[in-house]
Amino acid sequence: MSFHHSPVGASLLAKASCQSTSLSNVKAHSRASPLPLLIFFGLLLSGCMVGPDYQKPAIELPQTFKEGTQWQRAQANPQGAMDSQWWRIYQDPILNDLVERSARANQSIIGAEAAYRLAQAQVASSRAGLWPTVGVGLSGARGVGGGASGSTTSGLTGSSGGTVEQTVSATLSASWEPDLWGLVRRGIESSQASLQSSDALLAGVRLSIGASVATNYLGLRQLDIDIELLQQQQTINQQLLTMIQAQTVQGTATNDQLLVAQDQLSTVIAALQTAQRSREQAEHALAVLVGMAPAQFNLSRVADYHFTTPMPPPVLPSNLLLRRPDVVSAERLAAAANARIGVAEAAFFPTLSLTAEGGFRGTALGGLFSVPNRIWTLGPALAETIFDGGAREAAKQEAEATYDQDVANYRGTVLGALQNVEDNLSAINHLHTQAQAYEQMFQRNQQLFGSQQAQQRAGTVSQQAVLTQQLVLLQAEQNLRDTQGLLSQGSVALFQSLGGGWQVP
Repeated sequence: MSFHHSPVGASLLAKASCQSTSLSNVKAHSRASPLPLLIFFGLLLSGCMVGPDYQKPAIELPQTFKEGTQWQRAQANPQGAMDSQWWRIYQDPILNDLVERSARANQSIIGAEAAYRLAQAQVASSRAGLWPTVGVGLSGARGVGGGASGSTTSGLTGSSGGTVEQTVSATLSASWEPDLWGLVRRGIESSQASLQSSDALLAGVRLSIGASVATNYLGLRQLDIDIELLQQQQTINQQLLTMIQAQTVQGTATNDQLLVAQDQLSTVIAALQTAQRSREQAEHALAVLVGMAPAQFNLSRVADYHFTTPMPPPVLPSNLLLRRPDVVSAERLAAAANARIGVAEAAFFPTLSLTAEGGFRGTALGGLFSVPNRIWTLGPALAETIFDGGAREAAKQEAEATYDQDVANYRGTVLGALQNVEDNLSAINHLHTQAQAYEQMFQRNQQLFGSQQAQQRAGTVSQQAVLTQQLVLLQAEQNLRDTQGLLSQGSVALFQSLGGGWQVP
């Protein structure tokens, strides 16, 4: 069996892969009527699919991370991001509760879940195209006919001389368009890849919201510490200002010293207001992330809070990067675009439609379902577009260009993911060294403050000198705790950039 169509269609037909079957028995039984042969070919050609089979775009990945960790090749694992509970490594029950509440109530996650259900429905809709459409009907009609002599239709004679005729019918109809060239199956392939992309996007939203909760929470705890230390600094600066005011009256301190002390107090007050404002805004952000209005949400301060800073291992397997939801989603979009090329190519080929209808038709409902009233029709239809002004060729070129664009986006997403990991590894490395330096400074200032207190008890150092050294100690502690908070938040960013942490489920 051959079809004569455009040269483009002929070249596409050469790329279609079909199942091989012996035709001798079918030909022997179909000489009397072409219908069985047409139906057979419809079923046979349903095994063909035009269009390119998808191959995952090749990407050259580095063997090592630039910032000190090794790189190992592995396959993508989108489920890893769904299964990971990376936030539990911080050992904070309040943080655990907030992340889990956000997963249930955050509106972005709820919206992404709705988009995933929409993609599921689109896959089901695409699958429906593989099956016949079956319908039933029951109808009745009554009207005036022509009243011609010899009519066999029973009825009553109307006043105008015509015959009042009535008919009743009950029918069962079926129609099916075999997927000769894989148009429906390529559509299913595309919608399934889109579903997987939507699944990855849902995982990405969950990961992003969880990371936002953790970052805001840890930032809020850092601000709690800052507020406490700044309040202590404000108290000490106020004491120092009071002393210098008294010394100025006595003539033992200059007016310049008084102005400096006033400026130092004002600076601390301003910094305290900034920290309190930021703390309130972080609390508002957490409220929205867990699906609540800010007025309904309150997070109390935790005394003596200590940051947990998980450090990455010296070896990071690459599947932790390739399971990133954005990487998986971009690759699946490329797969969906590839399948749509097959959909566009299938439009160049003829379509075969098979329709059948059977039932009963008579003049009255009683006795309708009897052999003399039986009716049936069965027929195939073969159709092909001869001229469309280049619309099909344009659709094919559009599908190919979309695929090339999605492949470029996928490769760009992988490169962006590599940069993201490198940036976060760099930040953690430098923050870790910075925290060690501030820790050493804090310990030295503790020793200096202890020495000043001992000298005050011996009467060799004034209270003003002790308070000044205490201010230096508080500032050193603030620098240390701020860096520890940033380091902890940096580990959250690394968890996110690796698609949910570095612990493989």
